[in-house]
Amino acid sequence: MQQAYFPNIGKVPYTGTSSLKAGLNFQYYDADEVIGGKKMRDWLRFSVAYWHTFGQKLDDIFGDGTAIRPWDGLTGMDLAKARVDGAFEFFDKLGVDFFCFHDRDIAPEGDTLRETNKNLEEITDMFVDYQKTSHMKVLWNTANMFTNPRFVAGAASSPFADVFAFAAAQVKEGLDTAKKVGAENYVFWGGREGYESLLNTDMKREQDHLGQFFNMAADYAKEIGYTGQLLLEPKPKEPMMHQYDFDAATTIAFMKTYGLEGTYKLNLEGNHANLAGHTYQHEIRVARSANLLGSLDANQGDKLIGWDLDQFPTNLYETTMAMYEVVENGGLGKGGLNFDAKPRRSSFTPDDMFYAHIVGMDTFAAGLKVALKLKQDKVLENFVADRYSSYDTGVGANIEAGKEDFKSLNQLVIDRPQSDIRSATKSGHWEELEATLNRYIIDTLK
Repeated sequence: MQQAYFPNIGKVPYTGTSSLKAGLNFQYYDADEVIGGKKMRDWLRFSVAYWHTFGQKLDDIFGDGTAIRPWDGLTGMDLAKARVDGAFEFFDKLGVDFFCFHDRDIAPEGDTLRETNKNLEEITDMFVDYQKTSHMKVLWNTANMFTNPRFVAGAASSPFADVFAFAAAQVKEGLDTAKKVGAENYVFWGGREGYESLLNTDMKREQDHLGQFFNMAADYAKEIGYTGQLLLEPKPKEPMMHQYDFDAATTIAFMKTYGLEGTYKLNLEGNHANLAGHTYQHEIRVARSANLLGSLDANQGDKLIGWDLDQFPTNLYETTMAMYEVVENGGLGKGGLNFDAKPRRSSFTPDDMFYAHIVGMDTFAAGLKVALKLKQDKVLENFVADRYSSYDTGVGANIEAGKEDFKSLNQLVIDRPQSDIRSATKSGHWEELEATLNRYIIDTLK
């Protein structure tokens, strides 16, 4: 009989909001509730991040790990196999449908890439066996091309051709793995794709190599018949001073430059958005407006600390606005909400693994409920439509239709009093809208 790694925890139930005290239960996430024409689980498509949940020791740059885990004491492939067993028990009890992983999260490296691939294949064989007897699917997988010292100066953007070749071989195996486990997406996160100093960097050449690499990856995916969505994940700073995929807009420009549109979409993360000086909603809106929204990593940062903390999301305002963009997008398609997050160092017990995911899932479920209510009542939609209504008729409609030029517009305004132009503007009613949003959050979640 398979060992139980979490024997004191049963399947996490939905109980509603009958109690104010948080417990091992969902207050807002009712997986099979139909809301906005879809089951809640289909809107949210929650995923557990293998690296944080089963591999993270809760260490940081100032201290050793604090995590207490049922597989402590094991090493090598024994540890890797125990984590698989524990992971699928965790998935079942939490009630999620997806998980994500890096290749090096799930299996240790060997002396050669061939030996490393053999370890990886042994663990993914276990995944496939578990998938046959469970509902679990892989939202996405990816390659860790940032931890090993070989990637000190990047992977595909490395100035060293042997490293580029190794990265290509590693992604080849990653795409083969994606097809094997039925991953619905494959993500490229350029952890060290960037530079530290222009004194020793040919930036144009590195970006050309990176664009070439992504095109080679797309070609190989097509060659093997992998039909999952390919995703690029923007991130600013940390660890490289200047990341090539700084934010959604930078990455979209990169995609246009190297002919990657139509092949790739974006995987966006809340904490990364903040590090780039944006809100999560901003990054999602940029991607959605370009029809390039692929998938989301669900976490938040601490506004007082300047690095990537990967906290579980608890901010109802932020999740509401993120889900408003998802609702406007009609859902996430093949994408989902992956909890690229870990408990705090002081939350080190196995139970905390469940509590952390529960608060994240409930917070996004609550955000979905509010977003759908806002959309149903057309609160923001009607206001924005009215604010831009001058472009629906007259000169505004002519501008959008391309029927005006500088000379005709000059003729229109040259003799009009300045006060006349000023009177054409309307208040943005920013504070009124925020007050309305607060009321929708409070009222919807009663």
